[in-house]
Amino acid sequence: MTLAAVEEITDILSAPVFGGGLPPDAERKLFEAAHSYDRSEIALAHLREARRLAPNHVAVLIGLYRFFFYKGRLAEALEIANSCLLRAAIDNSLPLDWRVVRPDHAAFASFDDPVARFFMFVLKGYAYLNMRLGDFQEGRAAVEKLLELDPTDSVGAGILLSVLEERELGDVD
Repeated sequence: MTLAAVEEITDILSAPVFGGGLPPDAERKLFEAAHSYDRSEIALAHLREARRLAPNHVAVLIGLYRFFFYKGRLAEALEIANSCLLRAAIDNSLPLDWRVVRPDHAAFASFDDPVARFFMFVLKGYAYLNMRLGDFQEGRAAVEKLLELDPTDSVGAGILLSVLEERELGDVD
């Protein structure tokens, strides 16, 4: 995790919709993880401690997700994506199963609703990870849900659908 990523997470934290600030000890652990990124086990230890201190805080979940994603540990990134989906569902007062979420449950296409946008971007990451891990059926279901919730495709789910369609035609691995 880069220093820019930590700064981005800190900006996200300032939004009241995310429940206010991160506990200072957890924030320090995220900072230490960012500065230890090139030493994976040390960075991961800091991230795990941040999660122990603030287990459901969005910033901690994002930090863990990015760490696993950029380290190529996609199965672990998918586990964190599931935690993020649960957090986003709770924060949006949505059904806990993303499959039953409807467009009228939140302002999904609105850039003015960061919590709804977070749900959309998490679902997109979830779709992408499932596709990368070979679960194309689950990936497609998530992409189709994204397009149902956001028919203008403001989060760019259509590109994932294109990849799936090309794969089905035998044009992509």
